[in-house]
Amino acid sequence: MSEELTQLGHPAAIPARPADAVLERVPNPHPSLRYLVRFTAPEFTSLCPVTGQPDFAHLVLDYVPDGWLVESKSLKLYLQSFRNHGAFHEACTLEIAATLMARLAPHWLRIGGYWYPRGGMPIDVFWHSGRPPEAVWIPPQEVAPYRGRG
Repeated sequence: MSEELTQLGHPAAIPARPADAVLERVPNPHPSLRYLVRFTAPEFTSLCPVTGQPDFAHLVLDYVPDGWLVESKSLKLYLQSFRNHGAFHEACTLEIAATLMARLAPHWLRIGGYWYPRGGMPIDVFWHSGRPPEAVWIPPQEVAPYRGRG
């Protein structure tokens, strides 16, 4: 490993805020291949910046790595650091995308933030870094839209 992993295999507390999180990476063992990596966080939480009430989302992160892979325990801790972070849905979703882009420099990244209703209306936020590389299977995220009790 070219970088020391400080969280994997060690006790690690949930960071108090995203800025305190350490998003670790490992070298991609297959940098010449183009493939998709998917992480799903169906119980993501943050706080409404106005009311302080919890917000919940189902996040789907897809990326085509170049030289680096995100270390999954550090990603989990990074995502959990949002649970006491006050920000609108759009800000949380795009901050995660920007952080992953800056840390990993992947060939391509897509995030789907499927947020549960706030004020009776679900807000879904989507972002991608551009056209996906050719010849990479990009499966649909297939997260059903919010339907309430119906």
